[in-house]
Amino acid sequence: MPLDKKFYKMSRQERLDTLKPSAESRQIFENMALNPEVANNLTENQISEFEIPLAVCFIKVDGKDFTVPMATEEPSVIAAANNGAKLADNFSILKNDRLMSGQIVFHDVQDSQALSTTIVAQRKQIFELALTSYPSIYKRGGGLIDYTCHSYEDWLSVDFSFDTRDAMGANMINTMLEAIANYFRGIFPNEKILFAILTNENCQCTTTVECRIPIEKIGLEVAKNIVKASDYAQVDSARAATHNKGILNGVEAVVLATGNDSRGAVAAIYAGADPHKGFSQWRVNNDNSELIGEITLSLPIATAGGATHVLPKAIAAHELLKNPDAKQLAAIIASIGLANNLAALKALVTKGIQAGHMSLQARSLALSVGARGQEIDQLTEALKKADHLNAETARKLLEAIKNPSVS
Repeated sequence: MPLDKKFYKMSRQERLDTLKPSAESRQIFENMALNPEVANNLTENQISEFEIPLAVCFIKVDGKDFTVPMATEEPSVIAAANNGAKLADNFSILKNDRLMSGQIVFHDVQDSQALSTTIVAQRKQIFELALTSYPSIYKRGGGLIDYTCHSYEDWLSVDFSFDTRDAMGANMINTMLEAIANYFRGIFPNEKILFAILTNENCQCTTTVECRIPIEKIGLEVAKNIVKASDYAQVDSARAATHNKGILNGVEAVVLATGNDSRGAVAAIYAGADPHKGFSQWRVNNDNSELIGEITLSLPIATAGGATHVLPKAIAAHELLKNPDAKQLAAIIASIGLANNLAALKALVTKGIQAGHMSLQARSLALSVGARGQEIDQLTEALKKADHLNAETARKLLEAIKNPSVS
């Protein structure tokens, strides 16, 4: 690495020169679809891009049909989403709140009650500071909504709620919080502020959707076993982890496809729920006529700002969805998660997960051992009939396809 130039200040070509990948890897890194300027400004130390297949699920939410883009490398995720969406037919929105959160935290506080009382009395000044520090969000009908104080031992947290409209709002929240924190430093010179920042625990940003499936469509025994599997995810954290992972399969695929922050979404979901219990609940109604599923997720999703309107594929994904607002997109994502959960539970209590999962994975396995062109279809079909679905079997079958006279 040149001594007079830091890595992050280098051009992409200089970074690759410094890293010295193999000629084959370098060619792969240099093959990019993203505009180099966009890519370089969306990250640091940028050397290339990472491609993930983009697929779609067809789902109905509150009676409206949506074509939902999903970015994932696992075919069973897409199959499950579509199967669950078809089985449920429609997902209804029961609740859809959207307020983002932030906090200013004091430490080594001697009298929390007195400090809280004074902060509450500063309401007018605090709201004025929020407005002057980020006026553009107020022009769009958003801004600071409320704040409260909570003490923990010798800490005091001032917890704020913001309406960020269709943006996730990290920058605007942090800007307003830092302006308010500076004001606090002026009026409380003897108090110590530890930090001022948004929080990913967005308890006032939750979406609840449900689906209702006629029992004759699924069978009473299957429906009751789905309920039992769901109930078990409420009492066993080992099962809950896998139960919830199946939900996140669908959720994260849509979050990624729409240019949203998948890390923030997952953090918010886990912060807003008991991480040791299943996110969804299923029940059969009293007259055994319907299987009913419900899910509540904290989804700080954006349709404006950030990568949502910078990444070309994300822009196209929003267009495919007919450009929903942030609340509508959150409801679609929650519905996809519940659809994935429905398909997974149904498979789990009937034919098992592997039957459908491994059949779909056969094509990925064929690609991984080097099948190309017509060989992919041939090897996929051969793998579906094989006793063991693994790389060794795939290589042997591919060799037989390539050299039929030898076999």
